[in-house]
Amino acid sequence: MPFSGIESSRIYWKLDGADDAPPLVLLNSIGTDMDLWAGLLDRLRQTYRVLRIDTRGHGASDVGKGDYTLSGLADEVFGAMDAAGIGAAAVAGVSLGGMIAMAMALAQPARVSGLALICTSAAMDKTAWTDRVVKVRSEGMIGIVDLVMGRFLSPGFIAEEPAIAATIRRQLLTMAPAGYAGCAAAIRDMDIAAQLQAITCPALVVTGDRDTSTPFDGHGDYLLAHIPAAQHVALPVAHLAPLEAPALLAAELLAFLKD
Repeated sequence: MPFSGIESSRIYWKLDGADDAPPLVLLNSIGTDMDLWAGLLDRLRQTYRVLRIDTRGHGASDVGKGDYTLSGLADEVFGAMDAAGIGAAAVAGVSLGGMIAMAMALAQPARVSGLALICTSAAMDKTAWTDRVVKVRSEGMIGIVDLVMGRFLSPGFIAEEPAIAATIRRQLLTMAPAGYAGCAAAIRDMDIAAQLQAITCPALVVTGDRDTSTPFDGHGDYLLAHIPAAQHVALPVAHLAPLEAPALLAAELLAFLKD
């Protein structure tokens, strides 16, 4: 397995596609791992050198203790890019992944050529995420799994694809509570909303018509209003757009990145 970082804080990454293709970094949501992107991978790697990363505390990456920060998570993505030999890349992220992508564009703009911000936000309810951190640390993942599943996937999709829903639920229940809580703390404490005007690279904001976690109103509309020249597309999905509409999302990403 390829890892970046130092012992006890290693980040697992995987690179697909031709060595001479333009690079594209894909970042997972909280509570998932790089497999979130599996349904898009065949299409994306035909054109791009695709770097997928398990965010700290998720998948095969190390967990670490305590609260994580958005800037720290962004630095770990840059470290994975370094390990993969990638200087600059377009970055696509879902939920927490989109938040990390914005932090990357603000911290090192020369290394981020474009942003695809999928079902994400620059500001979340601090009280709600404080409560979630406390609940996970006191009760484990069982304490929030029903809440999260109710937001991750739409009821219609769960009815049509029960095996996928069961996989996501199992993934939530078996992940390290410390990893989820650490990333939840990064969401709780993020401070990027007032800085979005400084993002100068092209940006695509993808919202889900059935997304109750980061809907257009109050989340996507804020990104569009504050990121210069950002574009918007709405998909008929809940929060995990790569699972509910992989073909539609891949087509939108390819069209945006081509421009």
